[in-house]
Amino acid sequence: VGLVYMFNLIVGTGALTMPKAFATAGWLVSLVLLMFLGFMSYMTTTFVVEAMAAANAQLRWKRMEKRKEDDEDEDSSSGVSDSDVLLQDGYERAETRPILSVQRRGSPNIFEITERVEMGQMASMFFNKVGVNLFYFCIIIYLYGDLAIYAAAVPVSLMQVTCSATGNHSCSVGDGTKYNDTDKCWGPIRRIDAYRLYLAAFTLLLGPFTFFNVQKTKYLQIMTSLMRWIAFILMIILALIRISRGQAEGHPSMAQLSGIRNLFGVCVYSFMCQHSLPSLITPISKKRHVNKLVLLDYILILAFYSLLSFTAIYCFRNDTLMDMYTLNFTNCEIINVAFIRYFLGLFPVFTISTNFPIIAVTLRNNWKTLFHREGGTYPWVVDRIVFPAITLIPPVLVAFCTHDLESLVGITGAYAGNGIQYLIPAFLAYCSRKDTQLVFGSGTVNKHLSPFRHTFWIVFVLIWGFSCFVFVTANIVLSEPKL
Repeated sequence: VGLVYMFNLIVGTGALTMPKAFATAGWLVSLVLLMFLGFMSYMTTTFVVEAMAAANAQLRWKRMEKRKEDDEDEDSSSGVSDSDVLLQDGYERAETRPILSVQRRGSPNIFEITERVEMGQMASMFFNKVGVNLFYFCIIIYLYGDLAIYAAAVPVSLMQVTCSATGNHSCSVGDGTKYNDTDKCWGPIRRIDAYRLYLAAFTLLLGPFTFFNVQKTKYLQIMTSLMRWIAFILMIILALIRISRGQAEGHPSMAQLSGIRNLFGVCVYSFMCQHSLPSLITPISKKRHVNKLVLLDYILILAFYSLLSFTAIYCFRNDTLMDMYTLNFTNCEIINVAFIRYFLGLFPVFTISTNFPIIAVTLRNNWKTLFHREGGTYPWVVDRIVFPAITLIPPVLVAFCTHDLESLVGITGAYAGNGIQYLIPAFLAYCSRKDTQLVFGSGTVNKHLSPFRHTFWIVFVLIWGFSCFVFVTANIVLSEPKL
């Protein structure tokens, strides 16, 4: 179940922008980069699992030390029997053990992952103050990028579907006609005006959730996952039918280096799961083969992304592929069933709308944690108005200024995503290994030690991460001097 959740988490909105990125970078370059970035993401996933085990060991050791001190104090002050202490100790262990854990005889391994330790908590355990602040800065920037992508994707989908469903260009979203933002949508209203009206409606409907907590979203998430799978499978089948009938228009090139920057960002964004691993891995009862099972997950995701992207680039011409791939299926020539056209065209609206409040609340809580001081509380205005406002306003302003989804996904993935997926896990693995040796001695072996245990791999990931920052920045400066 944990691995199904991981699959659902990774295969998200980023996958919808991948076909366009594949087409602009060339199929060979795209496939090689996708496989390499999938391997890198798997490596850093094993680093996070290792750091989670080390964090659990530290917390368990601290509790044992505290219990020893308490027992010594009790023994010196009162005549409590040993059997009472043992009973109490057994009761406490039973209370802190996860419901799903397998009840085994004997003492559990100190590196057993039984407690959920979030990335922020691991950062505060293993990093210094500067490192902790950099971690929060990185995750906040990533979540802002996420919200900006969501805030732009919903109005873009609504604008494309509704503007094409009226007037002379009914059914023509995916027929290769290139529309400008200044083209008419309904009467005197231009397409850009329609986009901004939808953005305003989206903000008014979903923005208020940022001011409250979002709970009990299980059925919402099940419905979203079901819709996502129906949509993805439909798109792959429709593209394959079109190719098999000889109606394919795509002639993708092998390599176009100019498209690598966006492809890199989209691929990093599309393999993102590191920040949610504590919630996904901790409830799994048997964790002995977790690294092998996660590897299987990554292989399946890689195959799925390749299938989606290759069917897309051979089915549609490069210049007709939309930023949001679902919009290519709103053309009557591709599919003549109106319900399926509207379902695929509006699919991002439903799925993204359910995720937006959850991401917004996560970002708001990260802001609160960043400025939190021990024992201090925030005034009501700051807690209930200021934090939600600084969470909601910036992404909406970005979405108001641009709806270029490919660039938004590319930049978010290439900068903040790079930090969360490569740099932070590598530093967590390095610092947790140092701490483990310091506390437990150099002979202690973490049972969840990453298969990439040699220091070379950590250095390799760090060099790769920093060189990606330099490459992406240089590419932006050289290719877009107007910025």
